[in-house]
Amino acid sequence: MDLGTVDDILLPGSRADLPPGRADTAVLAGGTWLFSEKQDHLATLVDVTALGWEPLTVTETGLEIAATCTIETLARYTSPWPATALFPRCAAALLASFKIWKTATVGGNIALALPAGAMISLTAALDGVGQVWSGDGPDHDYRIAIADLITGPHANALRPGDVLRSIDIPLHALQSRTAMRKLALSPLGRSAALVIGRVDDGGEFVLTVSASTVRPFVLRFPGLPTADELDDALAATIGPQHWYDDPHGAPDWRRHISCTAAQQIREELS
Repeated sequence: MDLGTVDDILLPGSRADLPPGRADTAVLAGGTWLFSEKQDHLATLVDVTALGWEPLTVTETGLEIAATCTIETLARYTSPWPATALFPRCAAALLASFKIWKTATVGGNIALALPAGAMISLTAALDGVGQVWSGDGPDHDYRIAIADLITGPHANALRPGDVLRSIDIPLHALQSRTAMRKLALSPLGRSAALVIGRVDDGGEFVLTVSASTVRPFVLRFPGLPTADELDDALAATIGPQHWYDDPHGAPDWRRHISCTAAQQIREELS
């Protein structure tokens, strides 16, 4: 879709070229959502792909995913780390065409903060931490867990002028055993629930519930819980107000399928 109110597209060559945050300015990466709807409030786009960030970088502590890394690049990444098996599975949960995969970015999917954002599910489930360039300058940069970055449907903790630079996935999560369930009203429907579990080398069991909830919820146990312990923790952590309600699924149904998926994952990883 043409954005008729936009009269300026900035191509920053460095961080110093980024403009201050304004209500009429938006960060552009892949733009697959940005160009899909009217954006009459926008006058300026800032194309951060011009900054030339390396898509994927292996570090001593894990894997750094640039916010501008495309879904395709992440989905095709190969590694001996067991948890990277989730990369293509979560990418497929987006139900997007190969053309979208080549353009849509990991950071864009996260910052958009839609409940069905599969990159949110993936990075939250693997203890992903976002590195944020603060609009107030480098001295105010901060790190925030992806599970905390998303605050609700289409809402995140980024402040005006902030730019999500990258997502760090720690080594302990990449080395974990994982299991995943994606459920929807139809075989090719938008995710109504996306539940991911993992067992770390130390035996810790981590379960992440998303898509069925207004934001991702991460539950942690020192070891594999019993079925009753898992049910009790889900009920205590995710209240009735947290189950998402839209045409892709009613809250009570989303709760049912999410809790059922959680038990299946517990059994698979036992």
